[in-house]
Amino acid sequence: MLILGIETSCDETGVALYDSGRGLLAHALHSQIVLHAEYGGVVPELASRDHVRKTLPLVREICRQAGITPRQVEGVAYTRGPGLIGALLVGAAIGRSLAWTWQVPAIGVHHMEGHLLAPMLEPDPPTFPFVALLVSGGHSLLVEVDGVGRYRILGESVDDAAGEAFDKTAKLLGLPYPGGPALAKLAEQGDPRRFTFPRPMTDRPGCDFSFSGLKTAAISTWRTLEPTPENQADVARAFEEAVVETLVIKCRRALQATRLNRLVVAGGVGANRRLRERLRQLSTELGGQVFYPRLEFCTDNGAMIAYAGWRRLAAGQREGTMIEVAPRWPLDSLTAVD
Repeated sequence: MLILGIETSCDETGVALYDSGRGLLAHALHSQIVLHAEYGGVVPELASRDHVRKTLPLVREICRQAGITPRQVEGVAYTRGPGLIGALLVGAAIGRSLAWTWQVPAIGVHHMEGHLLAPMLEPDPPTFPFVALLVSGGHSLLVEVDGVGRYRILGESVDDAAGEAFDKTAKLLGLPYPGGPALAKLAEQGDPRRFTFPRPMTDRPGCDFSFSGLKTAAISTWRTLEPTPENQADVARAFEEAVVETLVIKCRRALQATRLNRLVVAGGVGANRRLRERLRQLSTELGGQVFYPRLEFCTDNGAMIAYAGWRRLAAGQREGTMIEVAPRWPLDSLTAVD
């Protein structure tokens, strides 16, 4: 079954072709970083307009890459939510229209389910059940996964997501957009022993996260210092260390509570080098395994939507002709397909 995947939930336009027999055939991504950089963050209206301009040209591009005609596509998957409502509506309208034109089924995909299943595209995919750490700009979740659609939320952020805290802290430190990668790069030069910031919500049971106070601690410290590159790097390093250690502590709790030894890490923050190293150490200590998507699929992409869409279309799920999106959509409300 050949599936076209379309991802437009935020500020990246991603499209891909996934074949159930041959795997991933082609994918393309357009980033809006330059568009939003002068504003210091994502401007929803500009994001939506750019998706309108870029989606169909990217679909034509991947069809050329894969050497197929659009009429060979057997299903269309698009991100239904969560995300920016305007951006979601663009992808849903285009995806549903293409499916109607080609007379093939369509399916709206949960953005975080796409991230959760992204490691399935790798040569050595995880097997169910496992614990998933989903950490991105808008979401921080720990999920027990027994199968596609069989999700139990173990913990989630009660305020800022990890990626959101990275971006906001970076902006307050005067770093350029996008702030998260810039802060992680700067932290490489910092002294990990100079400052110690709180590890939020690790002093109580459970797997929920809170990063808003950590952001405040970092900025309060920064405001007492001279704005030198050395001080900036040291604050960045202390902030990154606190986020990473907090995530590792929560992952340990989740794995021990579920008695599982497989951990899947996905989302943009999952590309963080220090987080990967600490989680590798954790998995070795617990005698388990940790799985990631390739770096280009940690951030938003069409390949994960195409794969997740295939799993649901193959199980017989279909969307009606109405175009509907869900800016807020609990992951554990999805129906199971296997």
